[in-house]
Amino acid sequence: MNITKNDIDTLNAVITVEIDKKDYQEKVDKILKDYKKTASIPGFRKGFVPMGMIKKQYERSIIVDEVNKLLQDALNKYLSEEKLDILGQPLPKPDENFSWEDEKFVFDFELGMTPKFKINLDTKKKVTLNNIVADKSFIDDELIKMRKQYGKLVSQKEVVEDGRIVGDFIFEYKGAQKENNATIDLDQIKGKTNLKKFLGKKVGDVLNLKTKNLFKDDHDLMHALLLDHDDAHGFNVPVSFKITEVSKMELAELNQDFFDKLMGKDKVKSEKDLREEIKKSAEKQFQNQTDQQFLNASSDYLIENTKFDLPSEFLKKWLRVGTEKELSQEEAVAEYERSEKGLRYQLIEGQIAKEHDIKITYDELKAFAKEMVTAQFMQYGQQHLSDEMLQPVIENVLSNQEETKRLSEQLMSQKLLDFYKENLKYKKKDISYKEFVEASYK
Repeated sequence: MNITKNDIDTLNAVITVEIDKKDYQEKVDKILKDYKKTASIPGFRKGFVPMGMIKKQYERSIIVDEVNKLLQDALNKYLSEEKLDILGQPLPKPDENFSWEDEKFVFDFELGMTPKFKINLDTKKKVTLNNIVADKSFIDDELIKMRKQYGKLVSQKEVVEDGRIVGDFIFEYKGAQKENNATIDLDQIKGKTNLKKFLGKKVGDVLNLKTKNLFKDDHDLMHALLLDHDDAHGFNVPVSFKITEVSKMELAELNQDFFDKLMGKDKVKSEKDLREEIKKSAEKQFQNQTDQQFLNASSDYLIENTKFDLPSEFLKKWLRVGTEKELSQEEAVAEYERSEKGLRYQLIEGQIAKEHDIKITYDELKAFAKEMVTAQFMQYGQQHLSDEMLQPVIENVLSNQEETKRLSEQLMSQKLLDFYKENLKYKKKDISYKEFVEASYK
């Protein structure tokens, strides 16, 4: 057997594997002898079938099987021993002259090579690290939500400002008439013009509305009409809305009973204390969002400023014929365009991890899994669980390959986030939650 590698360029190569008859014949002969011992063919006693007949019936398929085994083992061994960094998997090149009748076989495989590149962490343009501040407007809104949660509904004769309405929407959707009962708080309605259509209306009144710009948030429209998520954005049809209930939420009083229900007995004593707790809790929760935004911004910076070529034609071909589901040429090109950015960052991430020895140990993964499990239990009010109680749950989580992969990716992202904060130049920027959401989803 002989294996050679021919470099087409820095990103593409061809491996040629030559397999001679002597490489496989001994194994083929042994299998044929075993077949002769057990073969059952009409007209012959078991074990006495002529070898010529055995060869005629089985030899070709045995050769195919054994040669393919040799080929796969040799290819994997060569890639490992030569320490070749490849993208995707080797792709066999078609050979019109190939025949299993030959005694010597030659197989060619195309390779897409991993590009060599340098990563510059000395950012000229600073990445932004947002610090979301829970400002007065945010705290006011949160406090209103809390007071509504513990408030009580009071029936009204007609729709009033800050009121709540229950009614039936009737509209056309996907070629059919649809009816859906929904509850609407008037603070969800967008604009004074729309609001005026509701104010003063009574039970039994029917309003003719248009869905476009009816709600401040398209997700409220989605829930009110039970639309598919993608349909809710920009959905524009006429609807009728028949009012069946009219009420107003009477907000809970800002007293000690309310404070205790929210925060626990005597944890806060005044509205000022409660506002401080809301601010502290919100800004702690915001940290995950700002960290993710910074990780995304750092990734985008590195992709934009780390230049290297990819074996694009090879990867398109590999996506077309080398994956589980064969794609058309157009589908493969589209898939490559969708995945190219992710592939580039995957290569950059891998090189950063290698150059700076960023890795995950089992003990770190186990500790990370413990944090996740503990947090989940706390969501259900189970706190201060002992290690003896947590251990079986953690072991069960880590016995699941998909879950272990997910946790490993999360932990690696956390390590990279810490690395970027230490090594990339960035500027901190205070921003309100509203500004952050608008900037993130514009």
